[in-house]
This record gives sequence, C-alpha cells and structure tokens, in this order.
Amino acid sequence: MLAKTNETNLAQLSNSWLKSYYFTRFAVAAAWVLLAFTVARTMPSLAAIMLVAYPAWDALANFVDARRSGGLNRNKTQLLNFVISIVTTVAVAIALGKSMNAVLAVFGVWAVLSGLFQLATAIRRWKSGAQWAMVLSGAQSALAGIFFVKMAGSAATIDITNVAPYAAFGAFYFLVSAVWLTVSEARRRSAQATG
Repeated sequence: MLAKTNETNLAQLSNSWLKSYYFTRFAVAAAWVLLAFTVARTMPSLAAIMLVAYPAWDALANFVDARRSGGLNRNKTQLLNFVISIVTTVAVAIALGKSMNAVLAVFGVWAVLSGLFQLATAIRRWKSGAQWAMVLSGAQSALAGIFFVKMAGSAATIDITNVAPYAAFGAFYFLVSAVWLTVSEARRRSAQATG
C-alpha cells in the first residue's frame, strides 16, 4: 500500500512538473511568434538574435526537463535533443552570415531531428498523459523540417516569418498538453474528493 502511495505521489509530481514545463514552453514560444510577426520582421538584427535564441532555448528546456525527470542518462531522447539543439544554435549563427536560405535549411534539418526526438520522448512518457499532443507535435515538426529544407532550396524570399508558423504550432501543442494535464488533474482530485 505504501509503495502504491509513493508511486502515485511521484506520478503527481511528474505531472505537476510537466504541466508547468508545458505552460512555460507555450508562453516563450507564443512571445517569440508575436515578436517575429511584429517587431523582428522589420529589424534584421533582432530577427538574427531570435533565430539563434530559438534552438538555444529548446536546448535549455530539454536539458532542464531531462534533469527534472530523472536525469540525462534516463532520458536519452532529450539528451540527443539537447545536443542537436546546441549544434543547431551554432549552425544558425554561422548560416546567418551566408543567407536566410541557409538558415532555413539548418532549421529544417533541426526540425526533423528534434521532432523525431520529441516524438520518441512522448511515446516513452505516454503514461504521464497528454502525450498524444506531443506525438502530433513531434511528427508535425519532422514534416515541417522537410518542407523547410525544400523551401530553402527554392528562390523564395525567406525571413523570420517563415519560421514563425512552425513555432506557433509548437506553442499550440504545448498549450494543449498543459491544459489537458490541468483538466485531468482537476478530474482526478474531484474523483478522490467524492470517492
């Protein structure tokens, strides 16, 4: 009985962390998108900073989440996501000196890899709840990455607003997961109170 109580408490702590984590990821991504579509589209220096900061933030978020969820050794997909996001941060900074097409190509490769790692993390965490949205997010990220790489090879004019919809969808999925966990927790508490 004590073991089951401890397991329930650990699951609740995990869900509480994930809920906070997803709300934070939503807020940061939503702010990034808002800036991209307003101020950054007319300020190339701000756009450049934001394009470098985006994968850097993803690296930090994956690192913190993995540490809070049992450590990097237990969370290999997040460790890989952390590493690829750090590499992408450097690659975006270098690509900015070449062209926005090069930047979009880097984002494309990153979106594919990080999407697959996110999908794998969500499958591993399936019992935590709300992971179906993270599975969709990971799959959509991978597909968007393929589109980015293809677009980068075209003659289209590219700027930060080409990346912003990708970030907006990510924000949406994080919000869905956070709300889903919040509602599930409220239902669980209500059931415990009446039971």
